Amino acid sequence: MTEFVHLSVHTEYSISDGLIRVPDLVRRVAELGMPAVAVTDRANLFGLVKFYEACQAAGVKPLVGADMRYRSPDGGIDRCVLLATSRDGYEGLLRLISRVHGGGSQGGVAERDWIFAAPRGLIVLSGAGDGDVGRALIAGGAERAVQLADEWRNAFGDRFYLEVRRTARPDEDRYLAAAVELATREGFPVVATNDVCFLDADDFEAHETRVCIQEGRTLEDPRRPRRYSGRQYLRPAADMTELFADLPEALKNSVEIATRCNFDLELGTYHLPDFPVPDGVSLEEHLDRSAARGLATRMRGLEDDVYRARLDYELGVIRQMGFSGYYLIVAEFVTWAREHGVPVGPGRGSGSGSLVAWALGITNVDPIAYDLIFERFLNPERVSMPDFDIDFCMEGRDSVINHVADRYGREAVSQIVTFGTMAARAVVRDVTRVQGKPYGLGDRLAKMIPFEVGMTLTAAVAREPDLAQFIDENEDAAEIVDMAYRLEGIVRNVGRHAGGVVIAPSALTEFVPLYADDSSGGAVSQFDKDDVERVGLVKFDFLGLKTLTIIDWAVRAVNERRVRAGEAPVDIDAIPFDDEPTFELLRSAATTAVFQLESSGMKELIRNLQPDNINDIIALVALYRPGPMQSGAMDDYIRRKHGRARVEYPHPLLEPALKGTYGVMLYQEQVMSAAQLLAGFTLGQADLLRRAMGKKKPDEMARVRSQFMDGAQERGVDPDLASGIFDQMEKFAGYAFVKGHATTYGIVSFQTAWLKTHYPAEFMAAVLSADMRNVEKVVTLVDEVRSMGLNLLPPDVNRSAYRFSAAAGGDDDADGILYGLGAIREVGEGSVEALVEERAARGPFRDLRDFCARIDGRRAGKRVVEALIRAGAMDCFAEPGEALDAVRARLTAEAPAALRGAEQAARDAELGVHDMFGGVASQTGRRGGAEVPPWSRRDRLVGEKETLGLYLTGHPIDDYIGELREFSPRRIADLEIGGGRQVVAGLVVSQRTHAAANGGGMAFAELDDRSGRIEASVFGETFLANRAKLLKDTLVVVEGIVQDDDFRGRRLRVDAVHTIAEARVRFASRLEITLADDGFGGDFGGRLQTVLESHRGVAANGAGCPVAVACRCGSATGRVRLGERWRVMPSDDLLLGLRGAFGAESVRLVYPG
Repeated sequence: MTEFVHLSVHTEYSISDGLIRVPDLVRRVAELGMPAVAVTDRANLFGLVKFYEACQAAGVKPLVGADMRYRSPDGGIDRCVLLATSRDGYEGLLRLISRVHGGGSQGGVAERDWIFAAPRGLIVLSGAGDGDVGRALIAGGAERAVQLADEWRNAFGDRFYLEVRRTARPDEDRYLAAAVELATREGFPVVATNDVCFLDADDFEAHETRVCIQEGRTLEDPRRPRRYSGRQYLRPAADMTELFADLPEALKNSVEIATRCNFDLELGTYHLPDFPVPDGVSLEEHLDRSAARGLATRMRGLEDDVYRARLDYELGVIRQMGFSGYYLIVAEFVTWAREHGVPVGPGRGSGSGSLVAWALGITNVDPIAYDLIFERFLNPERVSMPDFDIDFCMEGRDSVINHVADRYGREAVSQIVTFGTMAARAVVRDVTRVQGKPYGLGDRLAKMIPFEVGMTLTAAVAREPDLAQFIDENEDAAEIVDMAYRLEGIVRNVGRHAGGVVIAPSALTEFVPLYADDSSGGAVSQFDKDDVERVGLVKFDFLGLKTLTIIDWAVRAVNERRVRAGEAPVDIDAIPFDDEPTFELLRSAATTAVFQLESSGMKELIRNLQPDNINDIIALVALYRPGPMQSGAMDDYIRRKHGRARVEYPHPLLEPALKGTYGVMLYQEQVMSAAQLLAGFTLGQADLLRRAMGKKKPDEMARVRSQFMDGAQERGVDPDLASGIFDQMEKFAGYAFVKGHATTYGIVSFQTAWLKTHYPAEFMAAVLSADMRNVEKVVTLVDEVRSMGLNLLPPDVNRSAYRFSAAAGGDDDADGILYGLGAIREVGEGSVEALVEERAARGPFRDLRDFCARIDGRRAGKRVVEALIRAGAMDCFAEPGEALDAVRARLTAEAPAALRGAEQAARDAELGVHDMFGGVASQTGRRGGAEVPPWSRRDRLVGEKETLGLYLTGHPIDDYIGELREFSPRRIADLEIGGGRQVVAGLVVSQRTHAAANGGGMAFAELDDRSGRIEASVFGETFLANRAKLLKDTLVVVEGIVQDDDFRGRRLRVDAVHTIAEARVRFASRLEITLADDGFGGDFGGRLQTVLESHRGVAANGAGCPVAVACRCGSATGRVRLGERWRVMPSDDLLLGLRGAFGAESVRLVYPG
């Protein structure tokens, strides 16, 4: 019989401490021969279901509990451990933990009375020296300790134990002696624990690092509390027996407590919420009638035996599996959303394969028309909860969730927890900080790790030779990575699932513990999306899709214009999918801002594929992924579509399944159809086969292969051929896409392409509005707007709204886009709201003083007015003939007086004082003021960049564009990851540098060329040699490799930096002055020498640029190259001097080719 059971264990789900992964804990307990173990995470049950199931599988008894903090009567924050002995105890624990996180308590702290109020089925461990009894004993208050202990015993009877530990922490020995004396004298049972936080003794440093990461401290911080010791590991029973040899009853009681805890967690039984139906009608009948009515509406009254048979079949499966209520619940809130103006997506995932869903309006895709399979969503041969993922407009999603909460009761509805883990890049940065090492070192290490979903440190080191070499050569880097390996994947924080909502048939706390989400304060289930379903609750996915918001904004703007023109409104769900102008736009790959089709790689695929029907768009969504690209499926599809390769089928029986994709197996549904056609599988069996292929479990694969071979043989298929086809299907199943998902998203892609084609201004205004706080995205979109031939008008206080909007021309046709006021930095939504309301009530603003007088200074003060001027939003106040640079300079000068006058007028109005001269409104223009010099072009552009994040009315790079394309052919927007060494030109719009202790360092500069932005990173010797060139607002030309970046999508690793003059030396053949034969008079040589003299010399990276003089005489041209000593640095100053001396058209840099 075992001598000891661990009753106090913190796993990684304790968040603030704990380093133990649940599977590792259970495995170790089983290896040690312990019959049971408790997980007591800090005031939560996050890991309960995973812990329970792992124990069940390993033959270990799971003990359910939590480590609770509470406010003691003496005013401190103390700890105790609660363990559930029964279902009553578990339910009490659910309620208590939920109350701790949602009942007004802060930081997961309970009131002691709350614990006393829920004693049934709970055992309490006193918390040793961290509990109220323990603190009293350590403080020498024996009488107070007895009083407190009696209070616990009165509440819990023989279920209260004095907890004792020997972990070599301060005051432990003093507490232990006093606790044993108290127990002996007053008859309290004692129990030994080890307050476990990590598995092995050598995990202590890693645990300390984990704690510091959570607390934002460094390991060497002298002020850091040292609350843990190296002895808090999962000691074997023999060690604990030796440690407590003088207190055998403390060990015996740990086993006794484990014996008393007999709670079984109910899993796999579904608890659907109640859906109200008319009296005398069952859920099943109500669903049947609703679906029949819906199908009749969809079919416009036409009878169709295929549709009716499919509907009856699906309804039968739904009824048999008990999911009628589920369908009705989803249909109700989707219908509510549509009726209340919340855009809903056409569908998502495999749910699009359900005809019942289409009939009820849950989806908007006809599954029969698109060959979608119901069993991919709901398989009668594999009982599991259906899972509709519903996309809602971002703006309206929360209103739908609120509706559901109102309908089913807020106590029965919550969102679902997610757990953020220490991913490879993040953990490297965290460890660097905690170890007190330079930020730049951690940043460099992190950026050397490829940015891919699921990327691990092990994989990164194996794949990136530079990373492996850097770790080998740098001791600090090696120390960081060694620790990062130990922490990678550990739970780092708690969040809220993007769209998961759980609805219970009664109060959620009867089924799951709740947690308060930090960002919203709303209730969140402590079980994640998988565990919520394991305890039988139903999860609904309310996902916010920004593209639906964009479509909604665009269609509303389009219809406002159409109504004004007396035209019928657009119904985006009724647009024709054979619209040729839309396909022309798609084939041109002008797909920036088109949903799912805007990446550079996707554009290249579109150019090759040349889509001409909606099925091609659906295929694009499925083809542009690593599997189809690497397997050759993408190339096969393109070649076969265009007749460059013959359409072939693995077997003639498979033609019906593969004809739509030219014989290429692309979708999961095709794998299922192939099994049905070739081996006689039911679609339910085919779905099981698909899942088995995806899991690749050998025993399961052997079973389904045998079943497939038998079925194929019955149909006369050659065994070798059948085996080869099975192998192909298995390979395809690894990357095949859900056609239902590709179809619905393909439709959304087409809708956005259609809007961009037919209503470009409204569409692009909506796209810009959706991303107006993301400057990098706006820069790219602004470039797209200009390439489409649309005017982008500056913001205007007399015309602009908060968002971007289509600007109408005189004939009421939208011909441009008006910048949104909400995109101006320093101008908040409240300021814009006040401005727009005042403008609507009393008309346009006449001038700056009128504006200041009419807008409350508390909502639009000095910073707002200055931002509006610098952004160009007050250019409408220009006087006749006044240029932009002049008006902005004048308004900036007038602003202080205008604001003071408005403030004075407001104070006078409050006091009832009336200005006999009319107040500030009578003062206009420049009257009585000195002439204000206009801004320079640079001042204007800098003002725009600082308020809008970009240059709007020009760009410092404009004067160089033609020349830059000579040696930097790709714009920043067109740069591709992994495209080899590339030359990139751009303006440094921001930069930061980091010095290293060894004298080295690094720089990160953001480059802008008007088409887009990219971060350029410069390290080591390249940094030291070029740091002076990377100055803000300086044009540079860099060379390097474009790589993935976790935050920005891509970055440029630079190995060479040039000023524009150095780039000319690097890439130009010569600087040439061409004159007619009559241009050489007037001491030409002397004039040339004077200009060239001060620019002679060599560039830092090589010889200067050769100079040539060409003489043009009639149709003949002669050229003389000056000697080597006249090589020059071709700076802007030199070019300006030469053009001033010999004419602008006579001077040019000549580039190869």
